[in-house]
Amino acid sequence: MTESMKGLKRTHRCTEVSAADTGSVVTVMGWVQKSRNKGGIIFVDLRDRSGLLQIILEEAECGGESFAKGEKLRSEYVIAVTGKVVKRSGAVNENLKTGDIEIRACELRILSEAETPPFPVEAGSRTKEELRLKYRFLDLRRPDLQSNIMLRSKIAADIRSFLVEEGFLEIETPILNKSTPEGARDYLVPSRVHPGSFYALPQSPQLFKQLLMCAGYDRYFQIAKCFRDEDLRADRQPEFTQVDMEMSFVDVDDVIEVNERLLQAVVKSAVGHDIMLPIPRMTWEEAMNRFGTDKPDTRFGMELKDVSATVQDCGFVVFTGALQSGGSVRGINAKGQADMPRKKIDALTEFVKGYGAKGLAYLAVMPDGTYKSSFAKFMTEDELEALVKAMAGEKGDLLLFAADKTALVRSVLGALRLELAGMMGLIDHARFEFLWITEFPLLEYSEEEKRYVAVHHPFTMPMEEDLPLLEGDSDGLGKIRAKAYDIVLNGTELGGGSVRIFQADIQEKMFGILGLNKEAAQDRFGFLLDAFQYGVPPHAGLAYGLDRLVMLLVKAESIREVIAFPKVKDASCLMTNAPDRVDEKQLEELGIKIAAGKQIEQRDSISE
Repeated sequence: MTESMKGLKRTHRCTEVSAADTGSVVTVMGWVQKSRNKGGIIFVDLRDRSGLLQIILEEAECGGESFAKGEKLRSEYVIAVTGKVVKRSGAVNENLKTGDIEIRACELRILSEAETPPFPVEAGSRTKEELRLKYRFLDLRRPDLQSNIMLRSKIAADIRSFLVEEGFLEIETPILNKSTPEGARDYLVPSRVHPGSFYALPQSPQLFKQLLMCAGYDRYFQIAKCFRDEDLRADRQPEFTQVDMEMSFVDVDDVIEVNERLLQAVVKSAVGHDIMLPIPRMTWEEAMNRFGTDKPDTRFGMELKDVSATVQDCGFVVFTGALQSGGSVRGINAKGQADMPRKKIDALTEFVKGYGAKGLAYLAVMPDGTYKSSFAKFMTEDELEALVKAMAGEKGDLLLFAADKTALVRSVLGALRLELAGMMGLIDHARFEFLWITEFPLLEYSEEEKRYVAVHHPFTMPMEEDLPLLEGDSDGLGKIRAKAYDIVLNGTELGGGSVRIFQADIQEKMFGILGLNKEAAQDRFGFLLDAFQYGVPPHAGLAYGLDRLVMLLVKAESIREVIAFPKVKDASCLMTNAPDRVDEKQLEELGIKIAAGKQIEQRDSISE
């Protein structure tokens, strides 16, 4: 029989009670973590979002009625307890914030009974994620998950406080927008009032924040919900939260400076880590050459080495063939791994094939100075020695090489570097290594669309010294650098931004390169281009993935561990069963008819 709270008012959360309250009468409420009846005395661990508190029920103190209720308690019952704070009668529990006190109950009310949960509500759960997500309302009671969600709230509050102090205005932008397809697919929302027309959910507030700069608001920010209908990935969400900002009358250094101080303040407040400023910067070209990725993990070395010049005249056709085709030969030095079994090397070869490599060449410098290699017989002793020297190889090292198109080689070795670091235990997971990546390519050629596409978006400003290349041939277009910048933490991109184009002639050239004539550009972006005719300040911005930032700061393995109600990799919600069918009447009102078989296929894909 459950009871009401009538006459009761919670005075403290569980861990707000301390030894300073000894002798006081308090009322606490929460969930039963555990109940132990020792015959004449009942021990109850009471849990709320703050932590655990021990309750003692003795019939002589709380009366027969409350004691009888105590005998019925099970895990996850919701109860209210009034009692006196006393020093713990047993041994002090050093692992609990309230480990030196307990509540001697004088009244107990059962506010809500509970069925046996499908998994233990406890920290460090080993329950399968699918089950936890199906019962997310229970999963969210776990202390470690609650800690993540509460820290996320604190981080968001700290970000707001910092940016407001810096003169930023928090302004909301629309969720129902015009579709401007350029990049990821939009989520579309049909309009009932305008049959046959659709809104798009925002992939970012990009155009609206630029309009706010046109409107003179100078410094804007928003913690914004964004949506992208992307292909399935295990750790990617169809809806995500970004910390979005834009500033007027600024250049690259201005945006970076305020954001470095923002990160310094937020990270110190959240996890107590001091970021040394300024954060290091690295150009995109340097990052790709040294680490094979534009989001390098700099917590360890093992950098890529370009040995193309060293092997250009050797007898190994895999190397020389790649060079003759305009590619490159690069390698990494796995220090101390010369004795790696052939079986493991073969496994690494299969690993890189998954990234498009045709194979992996290796050269082990054995402790006695001899070589064990997949290609040594094709090279002279002098050529091998020169190659080892170029790789800074020493006795005991394993040298691994890829030869192909430069972009592929860098990508393959970048992935191999991370794989080896995990195998060799090189990553210090206690470290936070921040890094700015700058001067990205402005454009990249799409083989699928047979044209250049924007690496970031069509409104990114080129580096001033590269502006003449906009007028040149297609070969020069791929060399244009953008005034763009990403912030990276431990090998994960946290966010990115750019200086925006604000001159009409440059924007028109950019649209032309992207295959948009004046009419097409006006149709897609007319409201922005019209605003630019009435005076637009130079402006720039940046956006962080809040989910990723929190995930990295709490060292979670997935962003699902820092989002209250996440989707799984097929963009479905296991708890609510969304997306789901809707009533036929709703479809009729929208003028929509589901093609035969499509709805069944949709449900089948979600249930897999």
